[in-house]
Amino acid sequence: MSVSTTRPSDGVRVVTVDRPPVNALPVQSWYDLADAVRTAGRDPEVRCIVLAAAGRGFNAGVDIKELQRDTGHEALIGANRGCAEAFAAVYTCEVPVVAAVRGFCLGGGVGLVGNADAIVASEDAVFGLPELDRGALGAATHLARLVPQHLMRTLYYTSRTVTAAELRAHGSVWRVVPPHELMHAALELAEEIAAKDGHLLRLAKAALNGIDPVDVQRSYRFEQGFTFEANLAGTADRIRDTFGKEA
Repeated sequence: MSVSTTRPSDGVRVVTVDRPPVNALPVQSWYDLADAVRTAGRDPEVRCIVLAAAGRGFNAGVDIKELQRDTGHEALIGANRGCAEAFAAVYTCEVPVVAAVRGFCLGGGVGLVGNADAIVASEDAVFGLPELDRGALGAATHLARLVPQHLMRTLYYTSRTVTAAELRAHGSVWRVVPPHELMHAALELAEEIAAKDGHLLRLAKAALNGIDPVDVQRSYRFEQGFTFEANLAGTADRIRDTFGKEA
């Protein structure tokens, strides 16, 4: 796992996740990502952050294999807390966060981009919560920030995905561009934001979070309680082992 931070221009930092093959993150990686975002956001010279990923897609969620190797509940508890930390780091980051999304954005990926301030996506980007096929629950809180309520529920129950173009039609994606133009477009938006006064941007971020109708951190932790219940009942292990298919 590698989380790196680069400085492409004044006032902008890019936090990039690179964990082959699909950016499915183990427990520690969620904490590493949270630390990187918070560190960049606390830098007084930073006025906007781009959250990006290398490899085949943006994020495939939690590392299921790590959960399967654990005979107890330590990995699950760690994943729950780690995801909550990473999602919260994006949401409470002192400066705006632009998510640059290509390829698949699933599970925890939706948690990250749902808490971002803006999303730029490539034409091949797809978003979804395959949680019911993975013996888990969660991140409906964040999907609800991307699509209307009834569509969120349908996507959640069916584990289907939506395209970047569909999300743009719902107003949650700022731009959809060819894959090779993704970082250019994301940086273009970040630099436009970073041209504003840094102190005023921080005040604006805090103000906008303060008027959100849903407490996203409390809402997500509420969802996670049902994930743990599914594990205690044995349902999660049975479904995880077959990825939602009948054995």
